[in-house]
Amino acid sequence: MRKIFMLCITLLFISGFLAACGGGSDSGSSSSEKDTFVVGLEAAYPPFNWSQKDDSNGAVQIKGLKEYAGGYDVEIAKRIAEELGKELVIVKTDWEGLIPSLNSEKIDAVIAGMSPTEDRKKAIDFTDSYYKSDLVMVVQKGSPYENATSIQDFSGAKITAQLNTFHYSVIDQIDGVNKQQAMNDFSTMRVALEAGKIDGYVSERPEAISATSANDKLTFVEFEDGFETSDEDTAIAVGLKKGSDLTEKINEILAGISEEERDEIMDAAIRNQPASQ
Repeated sequence: MRKIFMLCITLLFISGFLAACGGGSDSGSSSSEKDTFVVGLEAAYPPFNWSQKDDSNGAVQIKGLKEYAGGYDVEIAKRIAEELGKELVIVKTDWEGLIPSLNSEKIDAVIAGMSPTEDRKKAIDFTDSYYKSDLVMVVQKGSPYENATSIQDFSGAKITAQLNTFHYSVIDQIDGVNKQQAMNDFSTMRVALEAGKIDGYVSERPEAISATSANDKLTFVEFEDGFETSDEDTAIAVGLKKGSDLTEKINEILAGISEEERDEIMDAAIRNQPASQ
């Protein structure tokens, strides 16, 4: 009898030890059990996201940096974090590193003006969209392309877009276009455009408004005969790891933000972006 009693005590001790070891690791915790909501973005795509030197207009400090992130994506991330009851943490990440960071669990979500394209859906999941925009062409004021009405008016023009975006692939719809090498970010494209190295770059309307607000030498073309795109191409959604337990919760939160409120958030982001952006 005593042996049986001692065996039970031993088994209970081992079970408790194993449970303690398992409970001490964060790797097994689901996203819903964490106290933080870690979001990756470039902080270089105004008005969706940018970096600034202080917390004015509700900007959030970027983890590990003396910089703050602001913009439409940040406001949406703040709303999601608040509704989830979590602290928002912003991690500044290069565009190319966003999906790898998500899949390696360095971040919980990508909220970075990312479209839920079919190729990206093979790697990660997406929520419902939280913004939708049309494609335009940003050009120099006074250039031969300022009054274009069709994408075919850019035949022979030096055109580019951001690397690894559908913006770059639609350039092929322009007959005879002089397609330039894709660029890493929009600030680089703005500089190249002003310097005359390119004749235009493909963008979404909010970014184009942002670019022309920041630089009076630039303007943008809205097409009567524009690019052929799918709804998924022009929509923007939250990227999550495959099978994430946050997808349904975030969809509920996004459904509670009206179209009118989304437009108000975007208008404020365009007004509030730093002039240097």
